[in-house]
Amino acid sequence: MNLAIDFGLSNTDSVLIKKSAMQHRSKSFSGDPSGTLIEEIISSHHISTEDLNHIVVTGGKHYTLPEELSGRSIVPVNEIAAIGRGGQAILKLSPEKHDESVLVVSAGSGTAMISANGKSYQHVTGTAVGGGTLLGLGRLLIDSVDPLEIGELALAGDPNGADLSIADVISGPIGKLPPTATAVNFGRLARETKTVSRQDLAAALINMTAQIIAIIALNASRAINASRIVFTGHLTDMALIRSVLQKTADLYGQEFITSEKSGYATALGALLHFEENSS
Repeated sequence: MNLAIDFGLSNTDSVLIKKSAMQHRSKSFSGDPSGTLIEEIISSHHISTEDLNHIVVTGGKHYTLPEELSGRSIVPVNEIAAIGRGGQAILKLSPEKHDESVLVVSAGSGTAMISANGKSYQHVTGTAVGGGTLLGLGRLLIDSVDPLEIGELALAGDPNGADLSIADVISGPIGKLPPTATAVNFGRLARETKTVSRQDLAAALINMTAQIIAIIALNASRAINASRIVFTGHLTDMALIRSVLQKTADLYGQEFITSEKSGYATALGALLHFEENSS
């Protein structure tokens, strides 16, 4: 067996394939990668280090780890390849059998966008806006860094309580954009002195975060002529984030693909990339 670990800035994910069944574990960020942390993760899978052949690592400061732990080699996998291969896994694409260009959007604390085509993985672009932005501004605006609370507040709110729509600023639609489309994120607060509810602020915050990522992803996919766009990363755990992403994509006739595996896709990608290239 081999275990793969993705050291994210907000979450650490691990994947183990045991007897053809995949196990996934996730824990909140608790510090930089270390042998002690790896041992904790191994234990969470109810196995010991001796049960493993290799420990595959990616993300964060994985390069600071030693070359082995308790006699088992620690194998680094480039994060770009891990993200790209993880996106392919969600789409059930085999690098050996499929020559299809896809854009993999890793939406975690920040957002990276990777071109995956067969066994070729390249960084295309990205944005510093992501889950870290959502929580950081959540602390400032609504005094919460709990994604569940932010999501619940947003569901009860109206982003236009803080945003300005196209209908608010001009007399008609712009191109194919409807009058209800966002014209200026948080623009109402620049125009008016008003108290905005926590619910509306949370909705506007999710709206802005998802819209920025969606627009950059759409432009990136067109730049590389990607056939599909697939999202990975824990930001898409939030149902409202997924909803805003897709609503934005719908305006441009595009589909965004997410999966229940999205949160741990990079760890899975690292494992698959290692196993497929180690023989």
